[in-house]
This record gives sequence, structure tokens and C-alpha cells, in this order.
Amino acid sequence: MVTRDRQIGFLARRLPLLRLFQNWHIFITIAAISDSGRIVHRGEGTTMKETPQEYIQRMLGYTAGCQNPASVQAATAKKLEKLIKGVPAAKLKKRPAPDKWSVQEILAHLADAEIVGSWRIRSILGAPGTPIQAFDQNAWVTATHYAKRDPRQALAQFRVLREGNLALYKALRPEQWKHHGMHAERGEETVEHIVRMFAGHDLNHIAQIEQILAPRRAK
Repeated sequence: MVTRDRQIGFLARRLPLLRLFQNWHIFITIAAISDSGRIVHRGEGTTMKETPQEYIQRMLGYTAGCQNPASVQAATAKKLEKLIKGVPAAKLKKRPAPDKWSVQEILAHLADAEIVGSWRIRSILGAPGTPIQAFDQNAWVTATHYAKRDPRQALAQFRVLREGNLALYKALRPEQWKHHGMHAERGEETVEHIVRMFAGHDLNHIAQIEQILAPRRAK
């Protein structure tokens, strides 16, 4: 009887610790958002990360049937400029929901993502097979102060970087499009694949901005 009481007491004292370990995987999942994907909700309120493969398919889905993703990229800066023309700074800065990026933050993200893409493609061209590091896009929002970034300056930065990359694409030899790097989470990615992914990434965020800035219908 004494032994059984001791066992029950032992378990009771450690129940909070067991609950902590039970939920630890949820914390790790939430903290590990990267450029491979996003946090999504699946059944019974469980929060899970979008898998790398799901993210790839979602981005490629935006350009399904498109023969030239570079042409999609070439049109992005003008589309963004048109979308934010005349929009008050306060509206660009306002988040549609506490856990959703504002237009200002999306534009800053696009500018920073173009830096990432520029580096990845040039690294691959210079050393095919090179490792490609993932990055925590949500950490960059906070660490690099997206909420304080000027949205129009962010768009200007994006435009300059994008023009440089488009010029590079035109100069590539056919075999260079097949050069690849090894992404830390998504595996082998060719230059051709990265360009198509970034085209989808553009369309994804353009759609988000359109939704945020769309006129609200009266109820």
C-alpha cells in the first residue's frame, strides 16, 4: 500500500511536467516558421506547419500553365505600384487581423525576399550543388522592423532588385537554368524552379494585397 501511494504521489508531482512535454511539439512547430511554409490549422484546433511539399505545390499552382514565369515577375512591380497608388499610409500600415501582415509588411517582405532570391540564384550559378539556407520570415518582420518601413521605399527597393534579376535571367545559358542548390528543407532546387517559385510568390502576395485593400461591402 505504501509503495502504491508513493507511485501515485510520484505521478501527481510530475503531471504538469508530462503535460509540458505533451505540448512541447506544438510550441516547436509554431516557432519554426520558415520560408518553406506557413502555420495552418488542421482539425480539432490543432496548429500544424504547412509542409515544404505543400508550400511548393501552392506556389507552383499560381503559375500553372504559364510558359514564362519571368514575364510574371516582370509585371509585378507595376501591379504593386498600381495597387497602392493613392492609398493612405495609415491604411497600408494597418493589419487586417493581429496575425496577418499589413500591406506595408508584405511590401517589405517582397523586397527582402528578392534579396534572398538574388543570393540563392547567384550562389547556385557560382557553385552548383551549393547548400541553400532557409530563413524565418516572421522573425525578419520583427527583427528588421517591417512596421517602420516606408512601403513605397520598399517597393522601390524591390523594383531595383527585380530588374537586376530579370537582366540576369536573360543572360543565362540554357544549361545554367538546370543548375541546382540543396535547400535545407525542400531539397534540390534548380534555378528554373526557383524563378517559377518566385513568380508564384509574387502572385500570392498580390492577391493578399488586393484582398486587404478591397472596398468593404456594407452589411
